[in-house]
Amino acid sequence: MLAIEIRKLALSHFAVAFGAFALAAVMGFYQVLERSDLIPALQSPGVYFASVSTHGVLMAYVLTTFFIMGFGYVTAVSSLKMPLWNLKWAWIGFWISTVGTGLAAIPLLLGRASVLYTFYPPVQAHALFYIGATLLVVGSWFWCVIMIAMHRQWKAAHPGEPVPLPMFATTANAILWLWTSAGVAAEVLFQLVPWSLGLKDTVDAGLARTLFAWTLHPIVYFWLIPAYIALYSFVPKAAGGKLFSHELGRAAFVMLLVLSLPIGFHHLYMDPEQSAGFKLSHGALTFLVAVPTLLTAFTVTASLEMAGRSKGGTGLFGWIGALPWRNSMVLAGILAAAMLVLGGFGGLVNASYAMNAMVHNTAWVAGHFHLIFGGTTIIMYMATAYYLWPHVTGKPLVSSTLPLVQLWSWFWGFVILTTAWHILGLLGQPRRISTVTYNSPLTFAWDPYILTMVVGGTVLTFSAVLFVYILAKSYRQPETAPIQADEIEYAESLDPVTRVHPLLNGFRVWNIAIAVLMLVNFGYPIAQFFLIKTFGSVAWGY
Repeated sequence: MLAIEIRKLALSHFAVAFGAFALAAVMGFYQVLERSDLIPALQSPGVYFASVSTHGVLMAYVLTTFFIMGFGYVTAVSSLKMPLWNLKWAWIGFWISTVGTGLAAIPLLLGRASVLYTFYPPVQAHALFYIGATLLVVGSWFWCVIMIAMHRQWKAAHPGEPVPLPMFATTANAILWLWTSAGVAAEVLFQLVPWSLGLKDTVDAGLARTLFAWTLHPIVYFWLIPAYIALYSFVPKAAGGKLFSHELGRAAFVMLLVLSLPIGFHHLYMDPEQSAGFKLSHGALTFLVAVPTLLTAFTVTASLEMAGRSKGGTGLFGWIGALPWRNSMVLAGILAAAMLVLGGFGGLVNASYAMNAMVHNTAWVAGHFHLIFGGTTIIMYMATAYYLWPHVTGKPLVSSTLPLVQLWSWFWGFVILTTAWHILGLLGQPRRISTVTYNSPLTFAWDPYILTMVVGGTVLTFSAVLFVYILAKSYRQPETAPIQADEIEYAESLDPVTRVHPLLNGFRVWNIAIAVLMLVNFGYPIAQFFLIKTFGSVAWGY
């Protein structure tokens, strides 16, 4: 059973994460309604963009960062079976991130930071937003240090033994976050904060976008890795089977770490500052980073097939029906995989220069990243929360059926919503607009998909409310009937793992590889802004 201090630490992180999620979900529903033009009284571009920016920051930064930190602390202690290294630092990091979130929320909610979650200049936010966002990231660095320290500490105490897969993946994610957050940290500290404080009159928008590209795509894998940890470590166990291959899992996490960093320029295909050669290099690596996802899909599917056949499933697909679909972790894993296939196809389109040009800045892009992030990633966060909630609260879930309803509704909500967005993108509807009222017969074809979008948003809002209700109701169950949470269990490998290659048990060589790749792919693209005469942009709007 988790120690009381770890339970409090994890629960505090989850409370901030899911509190942010609840607020962001409500804002998302409002945005869907406003974009639909079904309720003209709601139309207010100022309110809309303040809401979109707050929604994006809460979902992409607050929910993810706090959930990943809380999950990481639980994973480190339970998989390594050792006390948390430096509990005081963990709480310091939590409070720095929490204070930063609160500071950033003030200008966001006041409409003084309507710069979306990418905060590209020359659109300028209030300085308090940039300072708050910086503190959120700085607080998360404490978590990174703790995870790396515990990984090293365990290896020193167990020479030659393989680090448990969940902790190996968590450490990879901590290292990934340190690398990828450096880009946005440099942008904010050296460009946006001085600029927003009036210490400099202009900002180099091209340099800012390049530095943010350093962060923009790798952060997706920072979000995804905890979902993959659950797929590898919880889903096979919940299905009644074993993990097909421990080594393939390690290889997948190493590839995610190394290949996800130098690929940000497919977000800058239409930007003139970077040359075609560097865009080609980033594009090629973007296709290559699909390999660890394919490895994951194969390994998890094989694990589920073995579990299904052990339960009597026969024939080519009979094992699927034999799986315990009423287990929330198994259900979430299957639904997450389905959305990952669909979202991954859209990602390959975005990574292709010619097809990217067709869908650039359209609703297609929103459909893609919502399917990957809101669909695949968050549904696994939800299932993980259901599994861990009794461990961190000491109380059982209020129902075993409601989580299934919630997960199914989340899946169908995203299928409906993102299908509409993908089609709208192909029909030319732009993204990042507050209203879709156009005086052109060409836009009449949008109408049925706009209505479909509203249906999907309604289903998702119901699902989000139900999720928060389940956790809150479970937490508020009377103390008269507490449970003693069992030990957190992780899937065993099909073949006992006693030793692994050093390259799949540590990260020294991989950090060197990352440094080389980052230097090659980002060195000159950043240096050119200091070598070539460029002109700064003047701030406009909030």
